[in-house]
Amino acid sequence: MILPFIRITKLSKKILFHEDATGDAFTDLLFNALLGFAFMFFISFALIQNPQDGGNIESKAEFIISAEWEDHHPDDIDLVVEDPMGNIVYFQKQQAGLMHLDRDDRGTLADRLVIDGVEVENPANQEVVTIRGYMAGEYVVNLLYYKSNFVTPLKVKLKVEKINPKLEVIFFSDYYLKKTGEEITAVRFMLDNIGNVIDLNQLQKPIISGGVK
Repeated sequence: MILPFIRITKLSKKILFHEDATGDAFTDLLFNALLGFAFMFFISFALIQNPQDGGNIESKAEFIISAEWEDHHPDDIDLVVEDPMGNIVYFQKQQAGLMHLDRDDRGTLADRLVIDGVEVENPANQEVVTIRGYMAGEYVVNLLYYKSNFVTPLKVKLKVEKINPKLEVIFFSDYYLKKTGEEITAVRFMLDNIGNVIDLNQLQKPIISGGVK
C-alpha cells in the first residue's frame, strides 16, 4: 500500500514544478525590448544640444585680405599671396598652406546667378583671401591686372584685416593699375609666432606674371 502512495507523490511533484518554456521566452523577449527602448531614449536625450549654444560659430579665419574695384566693371583683378614658407595662393591654386582664396572675381563674367528660379546680378567686384592660422614670417600680397578692357587706370582698394581677438584693420590703401599683366606688391607684413604684426613695407616682389584661367 505504501508504494502506490510514493508513485503518486513523485508524479505530483513533477506536475507542480514543471517549467513553461513558452512563458519564459516571452518574458525574455519583453524584457529585452524594454531594455532596448530605454537605451535608445537615453542616447536621444544625451544628444539634445543646449539651445544657448546654437549661435556660437567659431571663426575659421585669422586674417582677411580683400581687393575691391568698381561695381559692374568688366576688368579682372587677381590677388596673389605668398606665405613665409613660399606657398602661393591665387586663381590657379586656391588652397595653399593655411591660405585659401575664398572668392575669385572675374569682373562682370559670371556675375549673374539663378536663385529660386530667378536670375539676379551681383555687381560687386571683390577678391578675398583668408589666412586660417598663424605662421611666423613675412606674407607678400600682390595685385595682378589679369584682364584690362580700357586705357584708363583702374582704382583698386586693398585691405588687410586681423580678426582675432577683435577686428582690426592693419593695412588699407588704394592702387591704380594700368594694363593687362601688370603685377604690383601692395603690402608685405611680418608676423611673430603668436600672430602679431611686427612690420609693414611695400618693397616690390613679383610672384607671377599673367597666367591663363
